[in-house]
Amino acid sequence: MNNFKKLAVAVALCACAGGAFAQDTDWNGFYVGVNAGHAHGSSNVTTSTVYSGSGYFDTSSVPAIGAAGTGEVSPSGFVGGVTGGFNWQHGGAVFGLEADFDSLNTDDSRSASADYPCCAGTGFTVAEKTKASDLLTLRGRFGIASGHSLLYVTAGWARAKIEIDDRFTDTFADAQENFRGSKTNSDWIYGVGYEHAIDDKWSIKAEYLHADFGKVTGVSNNLMAYSPVEAFPDSPFTHSADLELNLFRVGVNYRF
Repeated sequence: MNNFKKLAVAVALCACAGGAFAQDTDWNGFYVGVNAGHAHGSSNVTTSTVYSGSGYFDTSSVPAIGAAGTGEVSPSGFVGGVTGGFNWQHGGAVFGLEADFDSLNTDDSRSASADYPCCAGTGFTVAEKTKASDLLTLRGRFGIASGHSLLYVTAGWARAKIEIDDRFTDTFADAQENFRGSKTNSDWIYGVGYEHAIDDKWSIKAEYLHADFGKVTGVSNNLMAYSPVEAFPDSPFTHSADLELNLFRVGVNYRF
């Protein structure tokens, strides 16, 4: 089932649940609520290094590592949290401001191995992981109310924490390198939703949101190899990951 079909099913369930409420809904005023759902994202990841005369790698190894370290992961998992907002209604038009804070538990990883072009029988492995957490949004809403239903579009600002956890190892001289870092990025978020009143205080909703949080990049120079262990700070690694998120949430709101 694709993303839009999932949203359509949730909307239909909301409408059925509210069918017994006979009075037109007044959407004016403050409301609070909770939401929960699924987050599915995509993240382009890279791991690369450079050649140095005093470094660890042969010239042919650098492009091989860059090729193996370029790929995509799909962080996905639970999203849920609390919501608060205010609506102004004029006839059938509803304008609102909404903020929410959600816990994100989304991550995914990949691993790629290849042989060293220079050195038969030896090779390396690149392991990369992207994780997202701590979603905060502040959005405007504009909707059309009809009876007990509110169909709306929403757009605004969002912030999320993006974490990278990457590792490099090889079988030539037991080389090891790792990078772990995080950054909180902000960007636009937008989407659509449907809310349905089940009485004069409570409503249920379903919505889809999309956000692109940009890229996180970090550099490490902690490559170690051989025995006894030797450090190679002249062979730094660069790691990066970007993040797009699609959020599918249902929720319950209480209007004051």
